Amino acid sequence: MKHSLFSIVTASVFLASVGVASAQESTTTTTTWTTDQGTAISDYSTTQKYVSFSDPNMQPAVGFVLPGTVTVYPLPTTMNVPNASLYNYSIINGHPVIVDRTTRKVIHTWN
Repeated sequence: MKHSLFSIVTASVFLASVGVASAQESTTTTTTWTTDQGTAISDYSTTQKYVSFSDPNMQPAVGFVLPGTVTVYPLPTTMNVPNASLYNYSIINGHPVIVDRTTRKVIHTWN
C-alpha cells in the first residue's frame, strides 16, 4: 500500500512540474514595446510614488522570473497596448520591466 501511494505521489509531482514548465515556456508576446512606453512607465511610477526594487545582484532579462518579493503593478490605464490585461510591470534597479501577469516572467526590459 505504501509503495502504491508513493508511486501516485511521485507521478503527481512529476506531472505538475511538467505543466508548470510548459506554461513558462509558452509565454510569448507579440506586443512591440517602445522606448516612449518605457519612459511613460517610469514617469507614471514616479507620480504614483512606487519605489524601485533595488538589488544590485538582480539583472532581469527576458525569461527571468521575478521572485515574489518584487512588487508588480498593472500597466497604466493610459498605456494603449494589445491585451494589456496580460501584463504587469515593475521597476528594478531604476529600470522598467514588463512581466507576464500569470507567470511573473519578464517579457521586455529597458536598460
